[in-house]
Amino acid sequence: MTGTIINIVAVVIGGSIGALLGDRLPARTREMVMHALGLVTLLVGLQMALKTSNVLIVMGSVLAGGVLGEAWHIEERLEGLGRWFEAQLSRGSPSSADGHTVRVWGSISRAFVTASLVFCVGPLTVLGSIQDGLTGDYRLLAIKSILDGFAGMAFAAAMGPGVLLSTLTMLVYQGGLSLAARLIGVGLIGSTVAESAPVLEMTAAGGVLIMGIGLVLLELKQVRVANFLPAIGIAPLVAWLIEAVPQWLK
Repeated sequence: MTGTIINIVAVVIGGSIGALLGDRLPARTREMVMHALGLVTLLVGLQMALKTSNVLIVMGSVLAGGVLGEAWHIEERLEGLGRWFEAQLSRGSPSSADGHTVRVWGSISRAFVTASLVFCVGPLTVLGSIQDGLTGDYRLLAIKSILDGFAGMAFAAAMGPGVLLSTLTMLVYQGGLSLAARLIGVGLIGSTVAESAPVLEMTAAGGVLIMGIGLVLLELKQVRVANFLPAIGIAPLVAWLIEAVPQWLK
């Protein structure tokens, strides 16, 4: 889990710097930062989505994932978790002379959900965590850490310190992938994994979700992106079945 720890430290440093500077930046500058992130996020999502070799798998996975996510209320549960953290952080906040609690920067729940999705959905997360768990090679996660550090700085400057809470999601998700890879002993790593159909379709489905985040950051559409998260698991499963079933029928 060396790579995950490096990643978390990078986000903490970047997010802390951004949170300290955020309240000193003009509103127009913070808005520009969010819009710049939104545009780049759309580009990254599009690049990921175009990796698919079968758009029907991606479409079916996103549709099925969205239905499951709505039924399971994933977005509401994640936002509820963010509000719980917000309540815990606000409980000990100092009060002003008239009894009003000092303002907590930004929306912690929104920052937590958005940053968690941006930091944890993507091929670098999966491939880097598997490599780190199997071989101790954390180079992919080190590259991701640099990207996440700058992204965390920008997110925290625009949305507040709630971005730092996303490190808990990273610890559970990335660390869990590394430990699972270590325990299960998956044999496919590096370029073989990157070129396999299940990972490519999972990457493409993740790209669609990343594009949804871009729309939210640009304030074009309030997409309930978290409710589409099951698609990340459905897409590789469908791709694997398509490859495996013909062999079973022989």
